[in-house]
Amino acid sequence: MLKAVVFDFDGIIVDSEPLHYRAFQKVLEPLGAGFSWAEYTARYMGFDDRDAFREAFMASGLALSDQKLAEVIDFKASLFHDVASEGVSSYPGVIELIKSVSGSIPLAICSGALRSDILPVLEMLSIQDCFDCIVTADDVSASKPDPASYSLAIHKLQLLFPDNAITPSSSIAIEDTPAGISSAKGAGLRVLSVANSYPPKDLALADMIVESLVEVTPEVLSQLVSR
Repeated sequence: MLKAVVFDFDGIIVDSEPLHYRAFQKVLEPLGAGFSWAEYTARYMGFDDRDAFREAFMASGLALSDQKLAEVIDFKASLFHDVASEGVSSYPGVIELIKSVSGSIPLAICSGALRSDILPVLEMLSIQDCFDCIVTADDVSASKPDPASYSLAIHKLQLLFPDNAITPSSSIAIEDTPAGISSAKGAGLRVLSVANSYPPKDLALADMIVESLVEVTPEVLSQLVSR
């Protein structure tokens, strides 16, 4: 039986990757460390902000102290809030799926974004009360593809629902990136991947690949777990 569903955030719930890219460039271009959208999708998307900045500074041969890293993360977060306040769009079918699952199956978010990036957007979409727990970059030291964030999400759901017999193998992650798929699979979850950010050929490690969540129902998720 399906025991839990864990949603990624960027690229699954909202089309926020272009917003993140714009915020990154506003921080990095003045330092001579900017990169193209193609480079972002190929190299940086799926990283949390910490690892994205580490990669960008390393690629540009720039030193990055812990203090500097904290400063650029905070600056980028403020810029992201500015661009997000102009409005964000949810992906087709995702709000309907979240609302159809919430309240009947334990529900979580597992994201490499900052909590301060996520909560305002959930409120904009009126789904802030749909999730039982949220795991963000603030909660783990290693970002996707490391399995730490998904392992923590399952652990939190197990503590919240001790009588539900939640296990990784009875839970489904909904992801859009190769790094996210590897993270969830590494933690033992089944993975449904949506081709929002990458073509299906790049998502081959997922247990199921769909073009959008419009046709995905709780019944489809339950069938995926029982395979």
